[in-house]
Amino acid sequence: MERDQDTAEQTRRAAAPDEITSRTAALLPPKHPRERRPAARPWSARRVPAAITALIIAAVAGILLFDVIRVRAGATAGQWRRRLSDELATRPLDDTFIQIGAGVITVLGLWLIALALSPGLRRQLPLQTPGAPMHAVLDRAAAELHMRDAAMHVPGVSAAQVKFFQHRVRVRADVRFRAPADVQADLQAALQEQLDRLTLARPPRLDVRARPRHK
Repeated sequence: MERDQDTAEQTRRAAAPDEITSRTAALLPPKHPRERRPAARPWSARRVPAAITALIIAAVAGILLFDVIRVRAGATAGQWRRRLSDELATRPLDDTFIQIGAGVITVLGLWLIALALSPGLRRQLPLQTPGAPMHAVLDRAAAELHMRDAAMHVPGVSAAQVKFFQHRVRVRADVRFRAPADVQADLQAALQEQLDRLTLARPPRLDVRARPRHK
């Protein structure tokens, strides 16, 4: 009898933490489903544009510095610098060469600003991640291959072309048999399911077209 009481007491004590845990969990706010975090594309290092810009600036600055040092040492200024100074001083602002040069410099400057403000790496698609410190990407060619495989598994599809753009996925499928409308409906559902499996941070919209195959 005492043994049964001891066993019951031990069982009650062992169950006490579970009861306390369940009561505590009931007081916590309900957990909402995991929301999609807006993940940005990883930023490109822009090594090639940065290297080209740095080399051009270093070359121009080096040539000017060398000519200035020659003038300070007692030599005359270079012919190219005297001619450049004369051209800039005498040519009017509406001159054709001045306008062309200003336009080229403006385009190059806008290009560098666009490179500095845009992330680049358009071939990499960011994926959903559980936390901000974690970043994952999927290569665009791999995503297109996954979507193409899903399209080829739809009955009636003999060939498929998939192209990822920034906000949409263009799919063009050739129908060998079955009605094109039925194939397009099945294709839309299969591709949407495959797109959800990719867990992209910014899922694009589907643009699906099914066309009869012409022999």
